[in-house]
Amino acid sequence: MSNPQAGVGRVSLTPFWGVELTGWGYYLERTWLDIHDPLHATAIVIENDHDRLAVVSLDLMVISDQFAKLVREAASEETGIPTQNILVSCTHTHNAPASGGLLGVGEVDPLYEAWAAKQAATAIIQAWRSRTAAKFSATTTQVNDLTFNRTREKGPVDPNLTLLVIENDRDVPIGILVGFQAHPTVSTVVNPRSVSRDVPGEVCERIETAFPGCLAMYIQGACGDVNFHRTFSTQEKCAEPARLLTDAALKALEDRQHLNANQLGAAAKEVTLPTRRWKLDELENDRIEATQRLRDHDMEGWRDTIGRVMTNQPDDMISRHGGDEWKAVAAMCRFNVEWTDRMLLDLETRPETLRTEIQALRFGEFGIVSNASEFFTTLAMQVREQIDLPHLVLSCYSNGRIGYLPDAHDIERKTYAAYQSPKYCNQFPFIEKSGLTMADEMSSLLNSI
Repeated sequence: MSNPQAGVGRVSLTPFWGVELTGWGYYLERTWLDIHDPLHATAIVIENDHDRLAVVSLDLMVISDQFAKLVREAASEETGIPTQNILVSCTHTHNAPASGGLLGVGEVDPLYEAWAAKQAATAIIQAWRSRTAAKFSATTTQVNDLTFNRTREKGPVDPNLTLLVIENDRDVPIGILVGFQAHPTVSTVVNPRSVSRDVPGEVCERIETAFPGCLAMYIQGACGDVNFHRTFSTQEKCAEPARLLTDAALKALEDRQHLNANQLGAAAKEVTLPTRRWKLDELENDRIEATQRLRDHDMEGWRDTIGRVMTNQPDDMISRHGGDEWKAVAAMCRFNVEWTDRMLLDLETRPETLRTEIQALRFGEFGIVSNASEFFTTLAMQVREQIDLPHLVLSCYSNGRIGYLPDAHDIERKTYAAYQSPKYCNQFPFIEKSGLTMADEMSSLLNSI
């Protein structure tokens, strides 16, 4: 083709009545009460003479690999885009449902899950059918003082804010992709029972206001250990993160770099991550404490045992359960009984590795590399060091879910991310080598395109 083409599409993901929101606590039955702002599936497609690819960003907390497979297959059948060239990513808002299920932190509604997968594919198909002659540019800036590392004092964060801009042949932006790293839980604290895209949605709305007729999508980065500062989680300041990010984005767009549309490529592969088998006494310790507390209605010292492991902020569990301390403790005990039930089914026969997909898309000096984890910052920065691209987006929570993938610091300390996350994902714990393997594989894949 004489000119590259691109298209954008968007459909609703707002859940119907009775669907639970995911995350934020155990067995909260957090069905939504109102819609603060609607959820979307937003897609872009790009093609040249040699390749075609698609990215769809979903305002969901997480998705399963089966969900991603359904989206890719349905979209590929209609558009001809190879499934391995379709990236399905989540913004990770905690004011939305999830696919695939995370034990105890939000029941999955199978009707909603099936509908959402069809909607995600529809967004890609709409984008495909809206293709027009296009040109492309990218820019990267840094936004500091918005986020903090919640796992260690003065720990690392990734301040990179990267944007991909798609313009039509009249130089009018029709699509803008935004990549940044931070847990979107601002709305969760302020409006815990509201449907919301949280900060990612607010950023997209502000960009779309600046460029009428443009669709913006948000790609969530390696925020496994990074949150927006807690001072933003109030009615008075909750709009600040999106405003500051958008201001930085609009300023950076003034100096964006043209991309060569002939340099388009994609690749995906399955990688094997090492894990370690749960020790029988680890399961027994959780199970014994849980059954004893449930039997005796025992709340003594729970913050230093199950509370320390199962949540970053134990006292928040009480407030999330309506101020009822026993209800919070009982919920955590119920979780420990249920996760050990599941794990004991095949503890000795399950492979001591985890297979998961990584994916890379490249467009000249712009690239996206993805995995299905809640990736930690030190590992993300290792990827950045190993990939020589001025404009790089890390897309986590993509094409599946494998929970937190922490670094050696957290694995050594058996923190929430290292020790609790595998339980609600029904997985074995990661080891220090797991994250390093993932970082090396991601870098190698993108560098190969």
